[in-house]
Amino acid sequence: MAPAGDNLAEPIAVAELRAEVIDEKQASLLAEKRASISAAPPPQTDAPVPASAPDTVTPDGEFPTANELGQLRRVANTIPLKLFSIAFIELCERFSYYGCTVVFTNFIQQPLPPGSSTGADSVQPGALGMGQRASTGLTTFNQFWQYFMPLLGAYVADQYWGRYKTICWALGIDILGHIILILSAIPPVIKGDGALGAMIVAILVIGFGTGGFKPNVNPLIVEQLGEQHMHVKTLKSGERVIVDPAITIERIYMWFYFFINVGALVGQVTMVYCEKYVGFWLSYTLPTVMLCLCPLIMWWGRSRYTRRPPGGSVLGPALRIWTLAQKGRWSLNPFSCWRNFHDGTFWENVKPSRFTDETRPKWMTFDDAWVDEVRRGFAACAVFCWYPIFWLCYNQINNNLISQAAVMQRHGVPNDILSNLNPFALLIFIPLNDFFIYPALRKTGIRFTPIKKITAGFFTGASAMIWAAVVQHYIYQKSECGKYASGEGCAEVPINVWAQTGSYVLIALSEVFASITSLEYAFSKAPKNMRSMVQAVALFMTAFSAALGQALVGLAADPLLVWNYGVVAILAVIAGTCFWFQFHDLDIHEDELNELPEGRAGLTADEESPYQNKRLDE
Repeated sequence: MAPAGDNLAEPIAVAELRAEVIDEKQASLLAEKRASISAAPPPQTDAPVPASAPDTVTPDGEFPTANELGQLRRVANTIPLKLFSIAFIELCERFSYYGCTVVFTNFIQQPLPPGSSTGADSVQPGALGMGQRASTGLTTFNQFWQYFMPLLGAYVADQYWGRYKTICWALGIDILGHIILILSAIPPVIKGDGALGAMIVAILVIGFGTGGFKPNVNPLIVEQLGEQHMHVKTLKSGERVIVDPAITIERIYMWFYFFINVGALVGQVTMVYCEKYVGFWLSYTLPTVMLCLCPLIMWWGRSRYTRRPPGGSVLGPALRIWTLAQKGRWSLNPFSCWRNFHDGTFWENVKPSRFTDETRPKWMTFDDAWVDEVRRGFAACAVFCWYPIFWLCYNQINNNLISQAAVMQRHGVPNDILSNLNPFALLIFIPLNDFFIYPALRKTGIRFTPIKKITAGFFTGASAMIWAAVVQHYIYQKSECGKYASGEGCAEVPINVWAQTGSYVLIALSEVFASITSLEYAFSKAPKNMRSMVQAVALFMTAFSAALGQALVGLAADPLLVWNYGVVAILAVIAGTCFWFQFHDLDIHEDELNELPEGRAGLTADEESPYQNKRLDE
């Protein structure tokens, strides 16, 4: 599998599509796109180009020329208001998710306070008293489960139900899981053995709901834009600009992520104080109430939202193409194997136009353009394969950093309130990047493309772990219990808890670079009838990271916590470096990847695709 994945990272030149378009107008447009994108444009600047400039003669609405691609400023398209209703649904769902999970560590790790029947305590709330290692293990499993199930939800949406129907059913299941979670924390249950069992059942049920929701809401919001193509536009000021769908998608997902973190921030802050002064049952009830708003908004949008029908059985053909492409390429000689997989014909040889009617497999009911889309989607999945290391950094804020705060001087601040610095920082970084940093980079001719952003995300995440390791080192230095600072009877370490700020802020910045970009990349690079599945693959990397994190659970306790953060930092640096060397060539071909024509799958014998090729040797 690895050699095929490497091959997927190779640039896809539009000139290699070899599509013979039957409709003459379509053929002319495709030829113009090829010529424009393949030409090497001069460095991009944001300098305004007057409408009267001699080399900007393309009419408004048409694809820009090679000169215009290099000279005109790129802008986002107008964003319809209905997109924000979907963003609000995500806000409510993330409020429910993070509002509950933020108190999981205390619920599992800390014991029930003396005399309390709800787990509330002004000093240290708790319930099950299972210790840090158990809390890290269970929260890591929860992380794995919530991001493994999107593979199932995406499959159901892409093949059977479509995104809208799948989301509606998923929300109902999610609400049921939250009700079970409430039952685990009510006074008659929290004192007995049933609390742990009810919590585990709730986690499993919520996973089914999250699995149907997350991979489908991410593409649903951008699909409300309709078909988007790069085109020239003259502003009221007379400046000619390029309306770039990639920048539009970038902006949508930036603000989509903003809404996510509004929900996360409000949910986490309020639920932490609910557990502290009322009890865990309220920390689970209020998120459930917020989640109940989501079906109402979906009902409101039933006739307003653009709904793309399910694509039918497309995952099977996509995997069959990939398998067929490997035929005859494997070799015991690693050098021969590498050459076979990188000879430039891996995907070309499995296009329908390469087969006669007699030799073409019956399952090959798609056109050549769809093969190019699948190739691009597999390349995106190859990019995501490095993400488990990135999420390994992020996951520290859900368990180990919360436990780290518990041994520091808090001055009345709950130990799990510090994690809210992460969404709070994101609420600052997102508009800062969207309105100032990214436009400034484009103005200076620097295109901060997806591969560059993701690479920056790895190194920023590594910096956050280095910060955490340094703080942990000084905790051991200053604790009266030495390297067993979290042991029973140990006094608070004389280090202010706000010393953790750097870790949370750096992780937030790494999310802007890597996490938001993964949403953009999964949407823009996936075949249109496999968008949920590619989103699910991106989300699954979080689950894989949680499984990887289980291997580090042995380091998640005194006296090994410095090693815990240090190992994660080293892994992130190595992964970021390898990622850049493997995929940096994709940046050069970003425009052509985004402008591939849409192919068709599931064609009958009587249907003919606009991009159906003839045999190349005819």
